[in-house]
Amino acid sequence: MVVSRDKAPTAQETFLQMAQAAGLRGRILITIGLLILVRLGVFLPIPGIDRASFTAAIQNSDVIGFLDLFVGGGLSALGIFALGILPFINASIIMQLMTAALPTLEDLQKNEGEAGRRKISQITRYVALGWAVLQSIGLALWVSPFAESPGFLFMAEVVLALSAGAMFVMWVSELITERGIGNGASLLIFVNIVAVLPRSLGNTIELAQSGDRAIVGRVIILLLIFLAMIVGIVFVQEGTRRIPIVSARRQVGRKLYREKTSYLPLRLNQGGVMPIIFASAVLILPASLSQFTNNPILVQIATALSPSGPTPWLYAAFYLVLILFFSYFYASLILQPVDMAQNLKKMGASIPGIRPGRATSEYIERVLNRLTFLGAIFLGFVAIIPTVVETATRVPTFRGFGATSLLILVGVAIDTAKQVQTYVISQRYEGMVKR
Repeated sequence: MVVSRDKAPTAQETFLQMAQAAGLRGRILITIGLLILVRLGVFLPIPGIDRASFTAAIQNSDVIGFLDLFVGGGLSALGIFALGILPFINASIIMQLMTAALPTLEDLQKNEGEAGRRKISQITRYVALGWAVLQSIGLALWVSPFAESPGFLFMAEVVLALSAGAMFVMWVSELITERGIGNGASLLIFVNIVAVLPRSLGNTIELAQSGDRAIVGRVIILLLIFLAMIVGIVFVQEGTRRIPIVSARRQVGRKLYREKTSYLPLRLNQGGVMPIIFASAVLILPASLSQFTNNPILVQIATALSPSGPTPWLYAAFYLVLILFFSYFYASLILQPVDMAQNLKKMGASIPGIRPGRATSEYIERVLNRLTFLGAIFLGFVAIIPTVVETATRVPTFRGFGATSLLILVGVAIDTAKQVQTYVISQRYEGMVKR
């Protein structure tokens, strides 16, 4: 019998074969199709509005530019998806805070398993609907001066269109998470930010082509800092602390199995990109409320918390505090030191030099708190540095983009790539087992 030795497949061919065998291609196509559908809905206009007057009124508004970043230009275009995924993000924040505060919701999440999580998801959808209706009413009141025939009928049409659009976007995000690749809400924000990026790059190129060497130098410095931050974000997202674990010796029949050493990986940034998204959503709230209601107090708060406002240091400090809070809060939801210690004890494993039980949970909690603090501080500084650099270099073309968007873009890209890799590997092992 002669065995032919064909040429070994390249890495690209292997990946394509794995993708086709595992159904990854279908998931990617579903994800891309749904994202394109949401982007098209952004430009479906709400009828009955004088577009020329509205565009002229918001042309130089920093608040609208900041809000537009997270809805992909839907707010300035006044499309039916103008609210985007923001009501669902706000509802998720509210539900996570309520879960930590109310024992009933906490019991649903921890002890009811999949059924409990489904109930919490359903409650989150109802909260998102209520939040979407409130934001739609505020937006309808805000655009009513630009209506061609203002009145109750116009208000009802705007509220109905915006609320239905927000619910459709929420459904698409859940569909992407279930049948596509990656986290649906994060991918929608990712696509919205990418949609605004070409405009910022074009404005920067026009500014660099003005002929002033000082401006060209400042633009180069800004771009180099952005590249350095991307590298730093990747290192932090991939950084882990490996806690060694030793399994106890056990005897099965006449065989004595010796101690096996493994490790417990704790990520430097447990929450990934979610603390940035939650902190950004909280920062957007006063700006959106002030824009829709024109309340003088809310306008002052939104101006003070704006990166381009008179007190950028207050914005930076408040943003850093929010990132710290949501980093610790999200880490506490993802990892429970007590549960981890109990699981290690059940498996007959322990950390060298640490007694099982309470001492192990306290040790893991100390390590986790230090890691979360370091990761949150890094995220906060990376989120604030672009605003400081833009102010120092006086290059305003990336204003609103660099403060939060860079972290979201890099974080979502890394998380999605990991999910793709995990999916491909798991399907490959399932195929091997079947064979």
